[in-house]
Amino acid sequence: MSALFQPLTLRSLELSHRGWVSPMCQYSCGPDGAEGVPNDWHLMHLGSFAAGGAALILTEAAAVNAAGRISPRDAGLYNDAQAEAWARINTFVHRYGAADAKIGVQLAHAGRKASTYWPFSGQRGSVPESEGGWTTVGPSASAFDGYAEPAAMTEEQIQDVIADFAAAARRAVEAGFDTMEIHGAHGYLLHQFQSPLINTRTDAWGGDEAGRNRLTLAVVDAVRNVIPDAMPLLLRISATDWAENGIDIAASVRLASEAREHGVDLIDVSSGGAVAHQEIKPGPGYQTGFSARIRRESGIPTGTVGLLTSAGQAEHAVATAQADGVFIARAALRDPHWWLRAAFELGHDLNWPPQYERAIPRHTF
Repeated sequence: MSALFQPLTLRSLELSHRGWVSPMCQYSCGPDGAEGVPNDWHLMHLGSFAAGGAALILTEAAAVNAAGRISPRDAGLYNDAQAEAWARINTFVHRYGAADAKIGVQLAHAGRKASTYWPFSGQRGSVPESEGGWTTVGPSASAFDGYAEPAAMTEEQIQDVIADFAAAARRAVEAGFDTMEIHGAHGYLLHQFQSPLINTRTDAWGGDEAGRNRLTLAVVDAVRNVIPDAMPLLLRISATDWAENGIDIAASVRLASEAREHGVDLIDVSSGGAVAHQEIKPGPGYQTGFSARIRRESGIPTGTVGLLTSAGQAEHAVATAQADGVFIARAALRDPHWWLRAAFELGHDLNWPPQYERAIPRHTF
């Protein structure tokens, strides 16, 4: 029996298997539509994964306020129009999921990496206000490489961001999401506060490790307090900054342990993104060791991601207890039916959409 295609229950959420969709920004809101409102592209993009057999689909980063968007074309969940658009997508995913697909939203704030050009704009760096950009914020007034300098956040702004995460979480529940993930990785706001390479504050939101983790845990508490007890909460972290004097795996184990005590049900383990001088040596499974150690030492379920492209790689990660689930990203863009293919290769009988049953392979995919 395939380990990847065994069910998993998080609180009351039953996932039919352990092959999931990682959040992937599409930079496709506007400019013709309303600010931050997902549209037909997002319906098609996420819906294709549901038809393709994914058990859990996480949306791209949805900003909790307008200033938290990575780019002017990013999605949000800070007003009713955005929530209504997400609700339409959720209904579609639930109706057409080949593997009883569930969907979760990734709640995010980009901090000092906000207000940037989208990747296929042909430009790089911060978008000026004259072109729809805005002043960014961060724990300290230090810029990411090539970006505009952010304003160091005041106590009032920190409290407002915590409240914004909670408000977005309420909207997510009302929009019909099955779960949600707090984005605390990849050099965005919560990770900026966690990393000693960025956070030079000397108040309660900086200083030692406890101070640097305070905002992440405060956001976890705020979100956990407004969502149903039966709904699982996920947290994405960067297990290491891949840079000297930055976050390392031992610190991430400690953060994961605390997050579990605060009501997080699964850690989505990624890495990097805080600084430009990171030294990453990527390769197949290069992050699964981080997931395995966090899972083993903190006692919390984990998901792993990163250059896991084949069914065999994903199966190995779960079968060897390196993770409880595998998030697929670029491989899913190449093949939105990745899970149907993987099930066939691993000998698992995954339901196909009836419209596609004539294509079920008999001998080889």
